[in-house]
Amino acid sequence: MDEHVPVLVDEVLEALAPSAGDFYVDGTFGRGGHTERLLQAVGSAGGVLALDRDPAAIAAGRVRYAHEPRVEIVHAEFAQLRDVVHAHARGRAVRGVLLDLGVSSPQLDEAERGFSFAKDGPLDMRMDPTRGESAAEYLARVDARELQTVIAELGEERFAGRIARAIVAARDTAPITRTAELAAIVRRVVRTHDGKNPATRTFQALRMRINDELGQLRAGLEAAFDVLAPGGRLAVISFHSLEDRAVKQFIRAKSTVDPVFAGFPVIPPSAQPVMREVGRKRRASEAEIARNPRARSAVLRCAERLSREIG
Repeated sequence: MDEHVPVLVDEVLEALAPSAGDFYVDGTFGRGGHTERLLQAVGSAGGVLALDRDPAAIAAGRVRYAHEPRVEIVHAEFAQLRDVVHAHARGRAVRGVLLDLGVSSPQLDEAERGFSFAKDGPLDMRMDPTRGESAAEYLARVDARELQTVIAELGEERFAGRIARAIVAARDTAPITRTAELAAIVRRVVRTHDGKNPATRTFQALRMRINDELGQLRAGLEAAFDVLAPGGRLAVISFHSLEDRAVKQFIRAKSTVDPVFAGFPVIPPSAQPVMREVGRKRRASEAEIARNPRARSAVLRCAERLSREIG
């Protein structure tokens, strides 16, 4: 399957409020669902600069938009968004940035990518398979204490210690190289898990660690703010609490007076808010969830860069 159904598309368009001629950055191109709707909104004079760290997404996008001059697709992490915009925007003001976090349907559906415990495949989990360390390589070297911390913090898994010890014990017998092997190890030590597959949180934690997803998010949020034109908007779709918390904290920090100056009668320009939150967080409708169950956990937050100059 090579299809990815984008979530909260109407809500994203409402939040970003694109107009004819606007230029946008889609920091997580995926299979281009959000980019397509942005193109419809910005018309013939507008454009979209799209990024993705997954070479498969880049290849699919370049085929899809081979004859579309309004789209430029760049193989890059969204943590590199600042440099990519400076290199490719050609002086155009960025009216909005979209980040749609997490994994795409093609990544989950392709067993050889190693993201899913539902299908046996190589234990890889890299969003960019050409770079970095695979999950199998990481599990071959990590000590039990670090692994417990990763599973507990990134997976929010209460049985993290038990799982980490079981993984280290199993690898002492034979390397763990397949998704089915890892899922079976977790199932042996976690019998019940609130109706979820016992391996869900462990796989999430390892995927986030392998891809440095929270580090990428923090860097990407700052880069997005830096490239936005005054009045430009940032929209972020997250799929679990750790991501959403980071987005919420970022927007709050940018939208409030520097706490050092809170309560002062005169606030210096450098301590003034530089963003404002746009609306409340949005979730998918029941109708969208019925069409696309992946949308159930999606949360959209939006903020706008203020027009005032900061000293």
